[in-house]
Amino acid sequence: MSRAIPRTYWVAGTAVLLALLFAAAATVAAANGGSAAPAPAAPRTPGLHSADAGFARDMAVHHQQAVEMSFIVRDRTQDEAVRTLAYDIANTQANQRGMLLGWLDLWGLPKVVADEPPMSWMGGSAGHGGHAGHGPAKPGALMPGMATKEELEQLGAASGRDAEVLFLQLMTDHHKGGVTMAEGCAQQCGTPVERNLAQGMVDAQRSELTLMADMLKQRGATPRG
Repeated sequence: MSRAIPRTYWVAGTAVLLALLFAAAATVAAANGGSAAPAPAAPRTPGLHSADAGFARDMAVHHQQAVEMSFIVRDRTQDEAVRTLAYDIANTQANQRGMLLGWLDLWGLPKVVADEPPMSWMGGSAGHGGHAGHGPAKPGALMPGMATKEELEQLGAASGRDAEVLFLQLMTDHHKGGVTMAEGCAQQCGTPVERNLAQGMVDAQRSELTLMADMLKQRGATPRG
């Protein structure tokens, strides 16, 4: 999953370069008395209930739980493969969460909207597997793929192989829900940088789903459901 971050930085750098090119074009047009083509209009700021803003808010919450689960399992096992995976997930998703929240600040939008149901920005497919076939959130979970409070407590009480298997199963569910959301943004979000980040999440998390299935098999277990 760590591959998604450099790609995002490349996209951000490209956006900055394009902004500089647009500014230069506007300067040339002014110097030529307006004979050059007009500069492109400034990008539209996403609205409060747009897919761009909704995805940023929901995925920030979704990512925060992945970071939490990764820190829990780090202290519950000495297995280097699981600890390395947990570190990669925590590091990557914490950085991506910072980007999402930073965009909300840049757009002047709140990080929490009262009475807004999770994933409502996805329309009729929200929570019903409309994008990736992942079903609705289980009772006690905020969004599809997220663990319940009881499952987090169970993970915190487990150790060794039991903790490894439960973490891999919970994170598999979590990634499936995350892919559903990221696919939704890749299709619906209007901000190019955010769409690219979402597609990077889809690609990276699908790769990690394959990895986690192999790790579960090595421990004589399988994904849940």
